[in-house]
Amino acid sequence: MPINITMPALSPTMEEGNLAKWLVKEGDTVKSGDVIAEIETDKATMEVEAVDEGVVAKLVVPAGTEGVKVNALIAVLAADGEDVAAAASGAGAAPAPKAAEAPKAETKAEAAPAPAAAPAAAAPAPATAPTAATGNRTFSSPLARRLAKEAGIDLSAISGSGPHGRVVKSDVEAAVSGGGAKAAPVATPQAAASAPAAAPKGASDDSVLKLFEPGSYELVPHDGMRKIIAKRLVESKQTVPHFYVTVDCELDALLALRAQLNDAAPRKDSAPAYKLSVNDMVIKAMALALRDVPDANVSWTEANMVKHKHADVGVAVSIPGGLITPIIRKAEEKTLSAISNELRDLGKRAKDRKLKPEEFQGGTTSVSNMGMMGVKNFAAVINPPHATILAVGAGEQRVIVRKGEMVIATVMSVTLSTDHRCVDGALGAELLNAFKGYIENPMGMLV
Repeated sequence: MPINITMPALSPTMEEGNLAKWLVKEGDTVKSGDVIAEIETDKATMEVEAVDEGVVAKLVVPAGTEGVKVNALIAVLAADGEDVAAAASGAGAAPAPKAAEAPKAETKAEAAPAPAAAPAAAAPAPATAPTAATGNRTFSSPLARRLAKEAGIDLSAISGSGPHGRVVKSDVEAAVSGGGAKAAPVATPQAAASAPAAAPKGASDDSVLKLFEPGSYELVPHDGMRKIIAKRLVESKQTVPHFYVTVDCELDALLALRAQLNDAAPRKDSAPAYKLSVNDMVIKAMALALRDVPDANVSWTEANMVKHKHADVGVAVSIPGGLITPIIRKAEEKTLSAISNELRDLGKRAKDRKLKPEEFQGGTTSVSNMGMMGVKNFAAVINPPHATILAVGAGEQRVIVRKGEMVIATVMSVTLSTDHRCVDGALGAELLNAFKGYIENPMGMLV
């Protein structure tokens, strides 16, 4: 029977995307793992792989189409031995109803239709979904195998949600966020993020526009990124009880060490092998502080406290139309030079919208630095499932009292926002004091 290819959900928050380009044409033969299209989401442009083998019978959605809803039919494959013309003629048929489960990066309609008595919004797929293993073999997509290998996860322990029990990308991502075997969506932060609480509607255009003189304004439609940012911020403020802790950190020792390390950087092709920034050292200090105060390196779920084994630090990067937080994984284990070079690469690809989902989804905390913009201090909004975010202000010369005498020092104010459900005030203060210790005694970050 024909194989329907639908618009995949490439991130937990994705509701629609733009079909930027087809990399196949009607009549082409594709096999599992072949890249068939490029999809533009609110934050990135990503490639989509075929899940099954077949001949492209019909491209339902033309290249360049914007606002294609997740799970909408975009193409039809004719299975092996099937008449291509017959498959193409049936392309208008609606795909089989989907269960409201964790978003899939590679999806197609299954042959078995949902029972007539099933409710419109079905429950998440049970943990006893058909397994992809047969004997000692586990069926999976090439992308899922690569991600599982990088994450060190045993594919045979994952329940596949793809066609015929195949393990696909979203299954591996769910296993990573759940700490191993695929977890039920209600028990994981990522699943919670994929089904946010309904946000109250804002003021209608009519109620706002009538306050202004006609012709004194222009209307700029919201793009996908701005809609997602608005939705996530409302979700965060509605569901996360924020608590704020602020300290001042003296930077003179850190600035001196930074200059010394940059001067000592080896040359590579007439350029230094690295160039450390204050932000690089802030990321490292935050990661080490979370290592030292592990009770603060957590995420909240209704059933469990998720205690993370590593400090994966997201870094807020401004891009046209919004911002994105690429993640430095296991930052507590990396050298300052490695963090600096990795962040430079991630930042460049973030601005080009070329990040992979795994490079900006997840993480255990975030750092938002507005010091380079002259901002003295501010409080940042937590990005769930994180329980903390550090807002970093500008380093400036201030008069302080040291041993009873007034002296001038370079001081930076930082504010830690915490999720009060899992990081209480005293624990937040302990984390921030650990961070302050590394900033004011930066040699500790080198040992």
